[in-house]
Amino acid sequence: MLELIPTAPVLHIGIFREKTTLQPVEYYNKLPQSNSFDICYVLDPMIATGGTALATIEMLKDFGVPKIILLTICASEPGSKMILERHPDVEIYTAALDPELNAEGYIVPGLGDAGDRLYNTINN
Repeated sequence: MLELIPTAPVLHIGIFREKTTLQPVEYYNKLPQSNSFDICYVLDPMIATGGTALATIEMLKDFGVPKIILLTICASEPGSKMILERHPDVEIYTAALDPELNAEGYIVPGLGDAGDRLYNTINN
């Protein structure tokens, strides 16, 4: 993203999905004390249930960000639909839209767990 917009400030909000409850858990928040942003791009590798993206969107809206654009590689139809139902003003851009989630909340066919792939924490 910084190659496209090299002067963009980078904010970090760390949220992961708890594997048994599928609920978002915030572990890091580095928002500045005051908002001076007109637009925020939320980068999330995958949107499965939509819970972590929703938590991030709500945090940014509470912070006062007027326009939010969500960028992802792979999204599920149910997760995307839930985000758009709750926040129709948020734009979502994805490279792949998969039709469903399985019982564990993974995108089908999907890519598996993005965090496990990113941090090499895959348990067999």
